[in-house]
Amino acid sequence: MMKSTGSKAIGPIATAAPLDRKLIPKILVLAILTALSALFSYQFYSFSENDSSLLLRGMRERNASSLVVVDADSLAITASSAVNSSVSNVEETVVTAVKFQGYVPSSCEKYIIEHAEQLGYGSPKNPSGCAIWNDPNATNKDIHEGLRSYSNDLDKYISAVKDFQPIPDLFASIKKGNYDVCATAKLHADGLSALFPSNQLSLTKSGYIEPLTPPMRFHKVCADKRKHLMSLDYLVHDFEKMCRNLKPTSRRVLIDMGASLSFHGNDQPIVNLMSTYEKFGFHFDHIYAFEMKFTAPEKVYQQLLPEKYFSAYHWINTGVSHEEGNKMNPLNSILRDFDEDDFIVIKLDIDTSSIEVPLAKQLLEGGENGTYHRLIDQFYFENHVHLGELAGNWAGSMEGTVKDSLDLFYGLREKGIPAHFWP
Repeated sequence: MMKSTGSKAIGPIATAAPLDRKLIPKILVLAILTALSALFSYQFYSFSENDSSLLLRGMRERNASSLVVVDADSLAITASSAVNSSVSNVEETVVTAVKFQGYVPSSCEKYIIEHAEQLGYGSPKNPSGCAIWNDPNATNKDIHEGLRSYSNDLDKYISAVKDFQPIPDLFASIKKGNYDVCATAKLHADGLSALFPSNQLSLTKSGYIEPLTPPMRFHKVCADKRKHLMSLDYLVHDFEKMCRNLKPTSRRVLIDMGASLSFHGNDQPIVNLMSTYEKFGFHFDHIYAFEMKFTAPEKVYQQLLPEKYFSAYHWINTGVSHEEGNKMNPLNSILRDFDEDDFIVIKLDIDTSSIEVPLAKQLLEGGENGTYHRLIDQFYFENHVHLGELAGNWAGSMEGTVKDSLDLFYGLREKGIPAHFWP
């Protein structure tokens, strides 16, 4: 007969030694968090890390919009509303994570939005968008250093995208319920954020994206405008996260308003964008291309459009309308025929503010029951406002201020639409 050490034994089997009192608080915390997770559908994770940055990186990789850090020894609870916050001296913690539902801007983006007036962006007199990148005194030391660090990170990201080897269509595996394939869209083994130690990426329902900053396109136009004016290199996409958002029934849709394939010569931004998506395993099933300037279908299909897009491409050679309910408003006639399980990308660039801005504001308002907010996975828009660096390019088409544009794009992101400045 085995001897019991503080607990009754049944037959030849004895229970464990008395419970260590130090474990009791931890067990209580786990019990409480387990109950909370059952009641409120919270997810919680355990970490044993001394490095708080690793803890927070793990938090962000789990797509959390808020967190609660519980010190299991003292039962002290620290709540944080943003995953960019810092937590120090965390030796052993339990973290509860609410599945991402809100928008988490980077600290630099948040500063720019909150100080737009002080930065001069509310003026219609073409303020400079490059000052925050070039002049340390335009913001403050932390923001200027944050932007410089982000610029260095972005260079590494651009190189990683360039070096990335194209992968097959991810959806072939997603249809079979295999989401492990999404890992093949990673740019870094530890996730996209590992390429950005500056922590200046913003977080959306579609994963990480670039922060909203003037001059409303690649900031390297500040040094060489001619070289970088039409570059898409500043756009950050989290293809792994977008892959994991797909459903086996998803349709992959691109609605292109302002779809000229000849305006920029042989270097067409929309074709470059589609090629980037394709490189990372996203092949569009449906491409609706609206363009007001007449271009003969023979020219579109024989000379301008790469053959690989033929099966998905719909050339609609007419202008769009901003009138709600009008059948030439793609938000009404096309978008409404898809659902939340579909992957939907919209590009808006028709160089007519009187039509573009109302369409963008309809997206902000959300449509019936906020449908647009749930449908759209990526949105690209060239918003012609009074901005010094682009005044010569936009000329008479400028309407509104940089602050108006920042507020619009930030509002879209808050509503759930990952919005990007388009060149």
